[in-house]
Amino acid sequence: MKHQIVGDVSSLPDSGFSHRTLIWWGVLGFILIEGTAFVLAGGSYFFLMNHTTPWPPHRVPPDLPLATWFTAVMLVSELPNVWTDRVAHAERLLPTRIGLALMTLIGLALIVLRWFEFQTLNVSWEDNAYGSIVWAVLFLHTVHLLTDWVDTLVLTVFAFVHDLERTHYSDVADNCLYWHFVALAWLPIYALLYWVPRMLK
Repeated sequence: MKHQIVGDVSSLPDSGFSHRTLIWWGVLGFILIEGTAFVLAGGSYFFLMNHTTPWPPHRVPPDLPLATWFTAVMLVSELPNVWTDRVAHAERLLPTRIGLALMTLIGLALIVLRWFEFQTLNVSWEDNAYGSIVWAVLFLHTVHLLTDWVDTLVLTVFAFVHDLERTHYSDVADNCLYWHFVALAWLPIYALLYWVPRMLK
């Protein structure tokens, strides 16, 4: 069988950003799958709400202040996250290290807030169906928060120990994309768990 050269790709870069990398498509796939899980969990919440009167059964919704602080910090975290994404695209080593370190600290602060937030739900997961779905939805988001924080921590340590190549900057940008999802996905969850019960009172 005779082989024929149809093109020379030796000049093409061996790494890139955004849709030019397989990792980006993988992250996007995760976001779609996990976003579907959030939608299903929200649907379960509304299903149980329509079959339970009153809602919440004990008429006491989760406390608002701590969750609101969590939401504020989550929204503010988008500022350093966007900045980190930009400096990673520009392949600037020191700003990327600073951005990763900031996001690691912010993520840790959010995890601590979330720990205390679980204690302000005014219901246990085993009390009733309402308690189970509230804990399940909050736990689901917490898993995503922890996942991204661990990934950010690993990238931060790597960035401070090694000089970064283009493929590593691309990893940082993909991590920033996932944080967008974690932050924005929290907004409807916050409204669902904390404001829907108050609107029904």
